[in-house]
Amino acid sequence: MKHLLSAGDLDRDQAVKILDTAGELAAVASRPVKKLPTLRGRTVVNLFFEDSTRTRISFEAAAKRLSADVINFAAKGSSVSKGESLKDTALTLEAMGADAVVIRHGASGAPHRLATSGWINGVVINAGDGSHEHPTQALLDAYTIRRNLVGPTGDLAGVRVTIVGDVLHSRVARSNVLLLDTLGADVTLVAPPTLLPVGVETWPCEVSYELDQPLTATDAVMMLRVQRERMNASYFPSEREYSRRYGLNADRLAMLTGSAIVLHPGPMNRGMEITADVADSQRSVIIEQVGNGVLVRMAVLYLLLGGAPTQREVSR
Repeated sequence: MKHLLSAGDLDRDQAVKILDTAGELAAVASRPVKKLPTLRGRTVVNLFFEDSTRTRISFEAAAKRLSADVINFAAKGSSVSKGESLKDTALTLEAMGADAVVIRHGASGAPHRLATSGWINGVVINAGDGSHEHPTQALLDAYTIRRNLVGPTGDLAGVRVTIVGDVLHSRVARSNVLLLDTLGADVTLVAPPTLLPVGVETWPCEVSYELDQPLTATDAVMMLRVQRERMNASYFPSEREYSRRYGLNADRLAMLTGSAIVLHPGPMNRGMEITADVADSQRSVIIEQVGNGVLVRMAVLYLLLGGAPTQREVSR
């Protein structure tokens, strides 16, 4: 695997390898010194054309823990704001010797263009492109689900995952459906018809327009943020009505059975898609997702740039 552009590019063995490697690297996170020398001398560029907190900081922490040099590039305040093209930006990064470019872009397909254009020779990792995909988010979600429901090396086959909310504008939803299906999980999307993309019937998942019934038979429920900044029309009658029909509140939380968990890729609209008491409940693993994001992104950088971690490095 040369790049990571789509969750659909990963076969089962590759996906499990990333999750297993993240599990091995978890031992490093618990040490007083949380660094490995694996990527010493390598340069990782965070190329973000859209605002981000969790993903950008997570990739930065992951690269630094692997001893890489990190350059953070934000479109705001750069030559991009003066009209510089993606090509010219890429050529500049290539001239600086970037070994890996982590790119977030508002245009779907921008990471693929960067990876296949010949503008740079380094690794390209998709950190979110438009409403298309966000593969490392799907990997960290799968890692979190696996650790909580089936154990660090468990199999997700047959695990039931319900993804709720603004699927239309969500790159997280598409990547999760593709990856979880590859890993054998059963996925159900829940959303109003107006917030489902054209062609969703071809995705490897079930679709429901109501939330209560799927909740009673799920092992993990993932709430998606309502992305109002991407909406240029009215997709539902009101925020109150959306919350009533598709929000996760205490009453719906009580419908969850067994060891079912609650996830959210963040940032959350507390009080809309999820209430504060649910976000902070014992079933919530939302904060754990953030920490797991560093481990999974370490694993991705490790495998794309440095190879598999040796037992000596992990136990050092």
